[in-house]
Amino acid sequence: MRFRDLVRVVCGTAVMCATAALVSAQTFETIGIRAQGMAGAFVAVADDATATWWNPAGLASGALFSGIVERGVARAPSDDATLAVSFVVPSLGFSYYRLRTSELAPAGAAPSGARVRLPTFVLTEVGASFGQSLGDHVVLASTVRLVRADQTRADVDIGAMLRFGVTRVGLVVKHAYEPELTADGNPLSSFDRQVRVGVAYVPHPAAVTVNAALDADLTTTPTVFGNARHLAGGAELWVERRLGVRGGVSMNTVDASRPSFSGGASAAFSKGFFIDAQLTRGDDPIKEGWGFSLRVTF
Repeated sequence: MRFRDLVRVVCGTAVMCATAALVSAQTFETIGIRAQGMAGAFVAVADDATATWWNPAGLASGALFSGIVERGVARAPSDDATLAVSFVVPSLGFSYYRLRTSELAPAGAAPSGARVRLPTFVLTEVGASFGQSLGDHVVLASTVRLVRADQTRADVDIGAMLRFGVTRVGLVVKHAYEPELTADGNPLSSFDRQVRVGVAYVPHPAAVTVNAALDADLTTTPTVFGNARHLAGGAELWVERRLGVRGGVSMNTVDASRPSFSGGASAAFSKGFFIDAQLTRGDDPIKEGWGFSLRVTF
């Protein structure tokens, strides 16, 4: 090995050690095939079992029972995968999430300008969601979960939903406790507090139904790809509640805009049993990826 190559290896190793704390924070779009198919405009919709992640106050808006098993793959940095299992009944839900990330140090950190790959981390989260209606128009709820990395810590999300006819307004505070964890000794920034607000048009089911939604982050989330504060809009069209198509667009409202575009579809292969899929592409590596789920709704 030549001296120059030896220096590069030593410097690259030093950079990797020095930047080992740079673990991308979880964003709302980490979970939810329908939500991702609408580009992340889902806080005020949240009417299936992914309400345990997106807005626990949505528990009161959905079916008598909803259960979901989903698999998602993020395109960057290296096809990182998530597994989610959740099921809900009105005002009560349970969830399990397994999140696997293998992040990269920021571009240009290494002497050669190449991006240095950091270790792979596996996080598991087990949660229970509870909701309470306050009159005919207001729902308050929370998801309490245990998060496991090197340690096990408690975390909580708090959600609210206002309903006025076909109009909904949702507000969520994720990681209200901001638990401190490490993975393989590396401090995680994945649990910084996040706040998102959304508004949605959700008409009563008919032969043809169109839902539309708009979400906006009220906080900035630091990630290894840059700061993230998303503004997203999306819509989905249902035919006889058996076939659905959806799409949306998202952009960053801090630093680079990084627009991304999403699309997805749902099909019922039997009454109440659905296959959902989504694909997201664009300039935002935080959101790019694909996924599918099996969903039961009664």
